[in-house]
Amino acid sequence: SPGRKVLIVYAHQEPKSLNGSLKRVAVEELSKQGCSVTVSDLYAMQFEPRATRNDIVGCLHNSEEFNYGVETWEAYKRGGLSSDLIEEQKKVQEADLLIFQFPLYWFSMPAIMKGWMDRVLVQGFAYEFPNCYDSGLLKNKLALFSFTTGGSREMYAKGGISGDIRYLLWPMQHGIMHFCGVKVLAPHICFAPEYVSEEKRKEMLTAWAQRLKTLWKEEPINCSPEWYFK
Repeated sequence: SPGRKVLIVYAHQEPKSLNGSLKRVAVEELSKQGCSVTVSDLYAMQFEPRATRNDIVGCLHNSEEFNYGVETWEAYKRGGLSSDLIEEQKKVQEADLLIFQFPLYWFSMPAIMKGWMDRVLVQGFAYEFPNCYDSGLLKNKLALFSFTTGGSREMYAKGGISGDIRYLLWPMQHGIMHFCGVKVLAPHICFAPEYVSEEKRKEMLTAWAQRLKTLWKEEPINCSPEWYFK
């Protein structure tokens, strides 16, 4: 894996949190392997999550009626997106692997990370109809969702109160990453870290470090609907 490039998109407010530690472990372990690792620390960057007119520099394609999708697509083609988006797109373009590190909020990712998806993955850059799913424009890249939950593993089991955790992964892994052509590695989930001992949290970090050692040997998951709902 030397020479591989990794982008970690990280959404947590506190460096001392388990999410902060998981991010740090990934940077250390992957750097040790000779990968070059870039981190987009969304809260520290005060990343703007809202998709607005400000994302387009200069004149609009249609100033009569604002259509974000059309405007960002046109702006992308002429190099007219705002600099923060160009910056993130460059990081994505260069990365072989994208790791998303976050606490699960309401069965989803935090707003700041969803805003990253909304704003960075524009048409023309990440997909272009009909080039989506297996022919999405970001093919040959890998993605991995690493997150912590409030609820226990039992709650997120198939018969559990929250339903199979895979149901929640469907919009993130299939609806966003696979849609853009990215292949998805099995998620890394730390269940209910707030309710376990310090010892157990240390074990969670060790398990992540261990997995990262052989990450490049892993096969992507089957990203078909059956995988999520079987």
